[in-house]
Amino acid sequence: MTDSSIADVARVRALLLEAAGEGRAVSYSELLGALGHRFTRPKMRAVCKTLDVVDEAAIAAGEPELAVLVVRESDGLPGQGWWGGARAFVLGYGGPWTGPRAAKLVREQQQIAFDYWRHQASA
Repeated sequence: MTDSSIADVARVRALLLEAAGEGRAVSYSELLGALGHRFTRPKMRAVCKTLDVVDEAAIAAGEPELAVLVVRESDGLPGQGWWGGARAFVLGYGGPWTGPRAAKLVREQQQIAFDYWRHQASA
């Protein structure tokens, strides 16, 4: 597969909607694997750009963000890119990107996505 699968917003969104409906997070490696790629840092950075587009569309549609579902295998938290930009500001979070406070925020944001998409599936 070409790198175009990494930039396929509809496909990435569909994979995240499936995970949200199942109430589970996915690792960067798992997401890249589902797109036909092995994990590399450049590919991870590329998929993060796609996640930004997915989230911008979700926010515009009044839906919860989905990028929060994509996490590192090491600690179950999103990477630095998720914490940057407007996300932390909008959420009012100014703490560290790792540790218990970060994990609590991530779980809360993930649960919002899980609840929303489970409700959409049953509606």
